[in-house]
Amino acid sequence: MTTIPPRRNLSAKRASAADLLAWYERHHRRLPWRLGPSDRAEGRLPDPYRVWISEIMLQQTTVAAVGPYFDAFTRRWPTVEKLAEADEAEVMQAWAGLGYYSRARNLKACAERVAADFGGRFPDDERLLLSLPGIGPYTAAAIVAIAFNRRAVVVDGNVERVVSRLLAIDTPLPEAKPEIRTALDGLVPTDRPGEFAEATMDLGATICTPTKPACALCPWMRACAAAAEGTQEMFPVKPAKVERPTRTGTAYVALRPDGAVLLRRRPPRGLLGGMSEVPNFGWASGRGRVVHAPEPPPFPGAWRRLNGTVEHVFTHFRLLMAVERLSVPAMTAPPDGHWWSEPQAIAGEALPTLMRKILAAAVETAPEKPTPGVD
Repeated sequence: MTTIPPRRNLSAKRASAADLLAWYERHHRRLPWRLGPSDRAEGRLPDPYRVWISEIMLQQTTVAAVGPYFDAFTRRWPTVEKLAEADEAEVMQAWAGLGYYSRARNLKACAERVAADFGGRFPDDERLLLSLPGIGPYTAAAIVAIAFNRRAVVVDGNVERVVSRLLAIDTPLPEAKPEIRTALDGLVPTDRPGEFAEATMDLGATICTPTKPACALCPWMRACAAAAEGTQEMFPVKPAKVERPTRTGTAYVALRPDGAVLLRRRPPRGLLGGMSEVPNFGWASGRGRVVHAPEPPPFPGAWRRLNGTVEHVFTHFRLLMAVERLSVPAMTAPPDGHWWSEPQAIAGEALPTLMRKILAAAVETAPEKPTPGVD
């Protein structure tokens, strides 16, 4: 079991859940998936389905970005049963732009399991929740605490920052995670654990920010070891950054006179699995494996290479894509496994951000140069 050094343990004991909850009652964020303290005081609890959707969407994504997606998603599929019945391609379309697309596939698979194995009701047990697709320790704890008001230790990035500063934990992440969890476990109250979880998240998001934290407004300022030492921005300690490798590839954008663009679907598993894309090669296969063999364009003709490249940064690598463009006659049939997406349909396609960048570059009227060996 992870232990906390005596000085740090003293700081943790000085931090009061009651002080944090009193602050939260006055300053909580109003978010579409939450119920406020007054609602909870009257015995109401959030819908576990909405808590689950929000937590999955918020992984690696900001609250500001998630809001519109959450509203649209829950209007379209208001219950877990409705989501379980949805077409996966439609779910991927609704997710397009949020990134980390395995989350959407797991969302659909999880909804199917909850509907089939739990009668459409999320279990209130962390162990059972962990058996569901796409639900890890953090999400399971968040659902149990926030939706069911059961005691659980909920640690996201904001909470890691709060606790590491509270105790001046100098162990770099991710090695510090067990120490942070142990410290927080000693603070979680048996009553109002859901509000405590939301309060610690809000404290990190609004007061204990990565830079220039507003310590004078913090309910735990007097208990905070980093604040006492003036070292707040040193925590949490992060490992040295590893430079992302660069990959390159080529995308083919075929356009009809009416503005329709040729698309195909990526393999169901792997990077951007199941999403729509323009034909391309050179950077990754459906399983994320780098492919070096060139792929011929979808049509013969005088393809023109755009000046410059499209840059996109993934979690583990940086991508530079050359873009080639070809205008084809109106009646050109799509190759097998491809389709023409007309201008009014493009917005609804399950196109990841990378592909939307490529299309944006292709429709600009910047000067072009002939593709070597083609024109």
